[in-house]
Amino acid sequence: MGELVLFERRGDVAVLTLNRADKRNALNLALWGELETHVAAIEALGEAIGAVVLRAAGPVFCAGNDLKERGVAAPCANYQASIVTKLAQLPQPVIVAVQGGCFTGGLELALAGDIVLAGESASFADTHGKFALVPVWGMSQRLPRRVGQWKAREISFTGLPVSGAEAARIGLANHCLPDAELEARTLEMAEAIAAQSRHSVFAYKRL
Repeated sequence: MGELVLFERRGDVAVLTLNRADKRNALNLALWGELETHVAAIEALGEAIGAVVLRAAGPVFCAGNDLKERGVAAPCANYQASIVTKLAQLPQPVIVAVQGGCFTGGLELALAGDIVLAGESASFADTHGKFALVPVWGMSQRLPRRVGQWKAREISFTGLPVSGAEAARIGLANHCLPDAELEARTLEMAEAIAAQSRHSVFAYKRL
């Protein structure tokens, strides 16, 4: 089995890539473990890293939690939630680049980012209700803070998808871009952030 999360440094930018494209980047425990390791490594690098990009290989950002592992015990209580929180609490700004589906657990993960860039193919949905699940990784708080509580209720109660263009209109995404431009524009933004004063940017995020 290859790496499930790739880590790459591009100058002052750290790039994390979900690398389970054959499973639509579904979040299994092994992937979570690798993601936690890389997030800890980025935190340890401190000011050597000015910005973080989270993206995914293949046509789908993330189909959500791997339901084949439903009922499998995680290493500890609140395991996935703690990793989402660690990503969200990195001192560096985190940019999430979304193409294709970004569903349920994938949306929980994307919401940990400070900036979300959506490709025109992006489709966001909260499908917890389809599987009799309850969001416990932070989405019940992060989604309303982005789009307002009433729009968040609509998204979560109905489970209906939100397009990349609509996501940008309601504030779920910062921008909607042609898919062919998504990678370049994401890295361009990350490099712009990394070129700023670490003192200023890190303080802005803390504040």
